[in-house]
Amino acid sequence: MMSQASAPADPVAVCARPGADLAAAVHTVQRALAADGHVGADEAPAIARQLVQLAEHYGNHAFTPLEDARRLLNVDRASFSRLLDLFGLVPGLRHAVESGPAGKYWQNTLLPLERRGVFESALARKPVFPYIVGLYPGPSCMFRCHFCVRVTGARYDPSALDAGNAMFESVIDEIPADNPYAMYFSGGLEPLTNPGLGALSSRAAARGLRPTVYTNSFALTERTLARQPGMWDLHAVRTSLYGLNDQEYEETTGKRASFGRVRANLQRFQQLRAERESPIRVGFSYIVLPGRVNRLLNLADFIAEINEAAPDRPVDFLNVREDYSGRGDGRLSEAERTELQEGLLAFEEQVSRRTPTLNIDYGYALHSLKTGADAELLRIRPETMRPSAHPQVSAQVDLLGDVYLYREAGFPNLDGADRYIAGRVGPGESLAEVVERFVHDDLRIAPHAGDEYFMDGFDQVVTARLNQLEADVAAGWGDARGFLR
Repeated sequence: MMSQASAPADPVAVCARPGADLAAAVHTVQRALAADGHVGADEAPAIARQLVQLAEHYGNHAFTPLEDARRLLNVDRASFSRLLDLFGLVPGLRHAVESGPAGKYWQNTLLPLERRGVFESALARKPVFPYIVGLYPGPSCMFRCHFCVRVTGARYDPSALDAGNAMFESVIDEIPADNPYAMYFSGGLEPLTNPGLGALSSRAAARGLRPTVYTNSFALTERTLARQPGMWDLHAVRTSLYGLNDQEYEETTGKRASFGRVRANLQRFQQLRAERESPIRVGFSYIVLPGRVNRLLNLADFIAEINEAAPDRPVDFLNVREDYSGRGDGRLSEAERTELQEGLLAFEEQVSRRTPTLNIDYGYALHSLKTGADAELLRIRPETMRPSAHPQVSAQVDLLGDVYLYREAGFPNLDGADRYIAGRVGPGESLAEVVERFVHDDLRIAPHAGDEYFMDGFDQVVTARLNQLEADVAAGWGDARGFLR
């Protein structure tokens, strides 16, 4: 059901989780260090305790600068440097960090980007092609969602479609072939409102790319698929759900009977996918609103209903998130935490009965909550935003060719978002050249109050990591920066 392995027996490997047997973990580390001759018998107990403390801390707080961790342990620099060296000699300690309450930060984002050298390029102000490219091809959207930052009624002129799609083709041709998951279609506005999406998908697939489209699926009709057969070349279709009945959908999107149409579209898509034996993956995004965790049971029933349209090709994945936007500190109250934990447990039991093959990703905070830790979302503020942003990590391109530095900025006429445009792709100007100019010219953007809302969760994690790495380098810990890499 979920991509989470059962807890290993090794007490070290689980020492970052709430309720762990820390004494057993310390004893195991102590024996390992002494047996291998890495430390003397007299110092082994203290060192083992400090190593477990490090694993416990970084398994819960991924973005702590090393100098702050040194102070928490109350050791001098030489002793701390030795601890960092010894940490890597006990594999269970690293496993504890990666599988701890903050494990999704490490597994989903930090370590994959470290392995590709992406953070190194951003720190060095090196102009490299963005590791992830979001193409925002939609000229309009049929919904008016109350939570969306889009200016009501804002859209791109239809006359921009031909030139915009030609520009998107040029960007697809730039993307390095050694990174098949480098590109996705999203918005901004609804991607399926672009009649050239199928051709763009085919072009990407022909280059070995495996793009996902993020959509509301209102336009995912059989007629759309017939007109745009290239959409079958997508790697995945990920549908954002805005409720589980027509009333909820209308309250959220402002469009009547929209839930029924989306459901029918998805059921037919499932049938067509099975008939074609298409490898395209199907999944959903769902946000749990405060006080409505009980709706998760209905979500499991909805997915089971969609599966009935093609029993041999069930829905592949589900991304579940919690909405913390109304809380200034990003934290849950004790009552909310208990309610959510109990609701998630009931949901998993329902899924195991009704949709047992479903792969669920709970994201950063809900993963933490599921382990029993206090769920708290990372919060970047204007004073901690990076004036240089991170175009080496990701960039978003809209229908006009404007290259946005943050994922939630790519909406037409959005107040203040134009300050986060790095440049424009067009005739004579590639995406690589836009990024190169932005970086080489050392362009910087002074954040204004509220600018943090241009960043999505990924942008915030990347920003926090780069701030952490810069602090490590400034404090003289460059060789060990970031703790795990």
